[in-house]
Amino acid sequence: MKNWNDIYQSVKAGEMDEKLKMMGCEDMAAGRDRAVHVLESFKECFGTKEDTPVILCSAPGRTEICGNHTDHQHGHVLAAAVNLDFLACVALNGTQTVRFQSEGWPMTTVDLSDLKVQEAEKETTASLVRGVLAQLAQGGYEVTGFDMYAVSSVLPGSGLSSSAACEVLLGTAGNHLFCGDAYDAVTIARIGQKAENIYFGKPSGLMDQTASSVGDTVAIDFANPEAPVVRPIEANLEGLGLALCIIDCGADHAALTGEYASIPQEMCQVAAYFGKKVLREVNEADVLANLPALRQKVGDRAVLRALHFYADDQRAVEEADALASGEKEIFLNLVKESGRSSWELLQNITPAAAVAHQDMAIALTVAEKALNGEGACRVHGGGFAGTIQAFVPLEKVSAFQKTVESMLGEGCCHVLSIRPAGGIVLE
Repeated sequence: MKNWNDIYQSVKAGEMDEKLKMMGCEDMAAGRDRAVHVLESFKECFGTKEDTPVILCSAPGRTEICGNHTDHQHGHVLAAAVNLDFLACVALNGTQTVRFQSEGWPMTTVDLSDLKVQEAEKETTASLVRGVLAQLAQGGYEVTGFDMYAVSSVLPGSGLSSSAACEVLLGTAGNHLFCGDAYDAVTIARIGQKAENIYFGKPSGLMDQTASSVGDTVAIDFANPEAPVVRPIEANLEGLGLALCIIDCGADHAALTGEYASIPQEMCQVAAYFGKKVLREVNEADVLANLPALRQKVGDRAVLRALHFYADDQRAVEEADALASGEKEIFLNLVKESGRSSWELLQNITPAAAVAHQDMAIALTVAEKALNGEGACRVHGGGFAGTIQAFVPLEKVSAFQKTVESMLGEGCCHVLSIRPAGGIVLE
C-alpha cells in the first residue's frame, strides 16, 4: 500500500488517469478533483497523517438492459456497469472497529468483535459492512477495523442500485486489505448479495452485484444462482451511434413493496402448479397447454407474468448476442419488445388501481415522442416508479434531453455511459 501523500500527489499529477478512464471518467480534470476531494476529506475526517498507508477504491452503479424480473426465476439477464459510482479512501485503523463515512450522511460505526446478524441494524449501512466482512472472515481471513470515507454519484432511488455499489465497494476494499485480492469479481458479487439478503434483510437477486462487480456489460445465466454463468461483453454503444439515458419519472418507491413482491410471488405460483420452485424449471409449452386450469388456479395476471418471463428470458440472450456483434437494429427492436412485454404482460408500469398518478407510463410516452421513431426506450429495473431507460441516437441526445425535461422536469434526464471496470482498487 502506498501512503496518503504519495497517492495524493499521483492523483494531482495525472498519474492515475488511466484508472480514472477505467471508471468511465470522461473529464480528467473533474475526475482528479473528485479523487483529491475524497483524499482530503478522508484526512480531515479521520485525522490521518500523510504517511498513513491508504487505498482508493471504486464500485459502479448498474443498469439493467434486458431481462426484466427474470433473475429471481433463475433466468437470463443483460446488465452493465455505468459511470456513476462510489469512490472511497480507506485505511486500516489498528482496532476492531470500522468507521464508514459516506459524505452527507451520519457516520456508520461497526464493532467487528461480533459478526453475527444484528436484527436491530437490518436495513442499515452497518448491516452491509458487517455482512460483507463476516463472509471474508468465514473464508478464513482475518478482518480488522478500518476507516473509509466515500462519496457517491449513484443517483438514489434511480434503479441504478446504489446498495449493490456499496456492497461491491466494501467487498473490493476488504478483498484487497485482508485477502490479498484472492476473490474474483463474481465471488465478491455473491458476498454482496448474501450481505444484502441475510444481514440487510432484502431478498434481492444477484444481477445488481454482478454487474457492479464485473464491469462493462455482462450476460448472466442464473440457472444455478450459486454459480451463475457470466459472459463479459465489450459493449460499444458509441460505436453503434447510441447514448444511454436514464430518465427519472418523478414517482417515489415508498409504499410499493407489495407491488414488487407480487411479481416473484405470482411467477412462483405458476411454477408451483407444476411442482416446481421457479419458472426456469417449467416449460412454456406446459404453461400454454394448461392455460384454462392455470387461469382458474392462480389468476390471469400471474399467467401473463409467467409468459413475460419466457419471452424476456429468451430476449436477454438474443439482445446480448446483438450487442456483442454490433447489430444495432436488432438490438433496438429487442429493447422495444422488452419494454412492451413489461407493460402488457409483466404489468409493472403502473401500480394496481393507480388512476390519477401514472408517472412511469407518462415518462415512457414522453420518451417515445421525443425519440420520434428512432432509438428505443423501456422500463428500467423493478418498475412501478423510479426510472426508465432510453437508447438515443448520439446526434439527437441534446434535443431528446431538452424535450424530455421540458415535459417531465429539469434535471430528470441523465446521459450516462457504460463503465469498462467493475469494482476496482486504483492504487
